[in-house]
Amino acid sequence: MTTEQDETWFDPEATTFGDRVAGARERAGMSQGELAKRLGVKLKTLKGWEEDLSEPRANKLSMMAGLLNVSLLWLLSGEGDGPDSPEMGDLDPDITGLLTEIRDIRTQIAYSTDRLGRLEKTLRARLMEQAGE
Repeated sequence: MTTEQDETWFDPEATTFGDRVAGARERAGMSQGELAKRLGVKLKTLKGWEEDLSEPRANKLSMMAGLLNVSLLWLLSGEGDGPDSPEMGDLDPDITGLLTEIRDIRTQIAYSTDRLGRLEKTLRARLMEQAGE
């Protein structure tokens, strides 16, 4: 890949959502299977996202942004914080491990936040039902 290609692979004018997912996944050093497993989706589902055949729900999108260390805005539009530039070179394995652990924790927090929101919504609905009885 040439330097010019490195600079434009994520150009918002030239890439699709699927292109950005695939590119950020590759920059994060993850296979499709690994990302699918971390997101809790089938490999076929992730391939559909990368091929622009479908799009993830908000909770999976948020988890994906955390795992790939990019902003939601960047995944959706190509603007905002994207993946680290390729010029950074190879990182020390210890640093890579720490970054992976941070991404995993960020993903767990996003998942837990989504789950908490659903539980609160269910509780409010049940309280309203009970108050109406």
